[in-house]
Amino acid sequence: MDDHYALIMGVCLVLGLFAGVAMYLSDFCIAGMFRDLFLLRRTVMLRYLALLVVSSMILFELARQMRLLTLYPFPLLYSPTPANLIGGFLFGTGMVLAGGCVVGTLYKMGSGSVLSATAFIGLIAGSGLYAEIHPFWASFAESTTFFRGKITIPQILGVDPLVPILAASVFGLYFIRLWSRDRKLVRLSYAKGYLQPWKAALLLSVIGLLSYAFIGMPLGVTSSYAKLSGYFGSIFFKEHIDGLAYFHALPLKYVQPFSGMRLEGGPGPVFDAISAIQFPLVAGIVLGSAASAAWLKEFNIHFGAPLRQYVSALSGGVIMGLASRMAPTCNIWHLCGGLPILAASSVLFLLGLFPGAWLGSLIFAGLVTKKGETIRMCLKEKEYVERN
Repeated sequence: MDDHYALIMGVCLVLGLFAGVAMYLSDFCIAGMFRDLFLLRRTVMLRYLALLVVSSMILFELARQMRLLTLYPFPLLYSPTPANLIGGFLFGTGMVLAGGCVVGTLYKMGSGSVLSATAFIGLIAGSGLYAEIHPFWASFAESTTFFRGKITIPQILGVDPLVPILAASVFGLYFIRLWSRDRKLVRLSYAKGYLQPWKAALLLSVIGLLSYAFIGMPLGVTSSYAKLSGYFGSIFFKEHIDGLAYFHALPLKYVQPFSGMRLEGGPGPVFDAISAIQFPLVAGIVLGSAASAAWLKEFNIHFGAPLRQYVSALSGGVIMGLASRMAPTCNIWHLCGGLPILAASSVLFLLGLFPGAWLGSLIFAGLVTKKGETIRMCLKEKEYVERN
């Protein structure tokens, strides 16, 4: 293995460890944020997501002004297409049913959640399912792309990114200041080791910046799920997997900023740049969460959920895995990477995410649990980190 790959893997593992610790200690779950909005009419957790986006926006632009970001926009961002909107809608539905997004599933699985492990299996299966429809969907995305050759809103408007980024940052900081003044960013908790979510949001934005500066792109994990589906599929259906065009694509092609090394990678079941970047990141998040849970003596493999919740977690994972390839990529990539640089595709993804999460919440409340049961479960989950 090339020394540059070893360095990249080491950096991503460390970033993943810190991200896993921060998310577990703060219970920073994006799926829970949207579920709370539609089931409990609570917006408190969405404030932390807004803080994460705004702080990332400011850090990315400061780094760009200091010429620390040589790749701008970063790789694997594309011109907008309705596929971003549709993918975001399906992703929102899936993440609520699964009980966690693509990284929420990882940190919960690291603490021993069998439900999240079930969703993780669904993510891999859904990513593999996409390979079957890739030619059709890729053709649809290509034929419906607009503003070709332009990725961000500043590019579409023909202005320097500083202008709209500054306007959006001032707008966001205004509300953050109001929330801070009214102490709406602080959660009362006496739990050992509890990390205030606003601190986790700031820490995650710094982790995202470090990934962007050192690796060449912010955090992302879902291509690794597609690769895993290819690996497992090759064991049982090698001839079929080898015949799927999706697993031969190489969408990632760029020159790594610090090493000057040309990196290439795709969803195929081979070791490449995506393997070196995303697999250590996934492992780091799981290990960071597991270490945090063990430190707090909370690590527990539990199977107590009703069967219908396992069905929900599995089906939600499948939908998320499929949607993350259709969008393409996931909520972490778009909300914590693309949105801070005002990528048009990420804006469309977010617009689809809200109604998708609303639909997922309705399905979850109506079919997975009884309404009162759902509300009690949500409240219990939130009160877990606030216990005395």
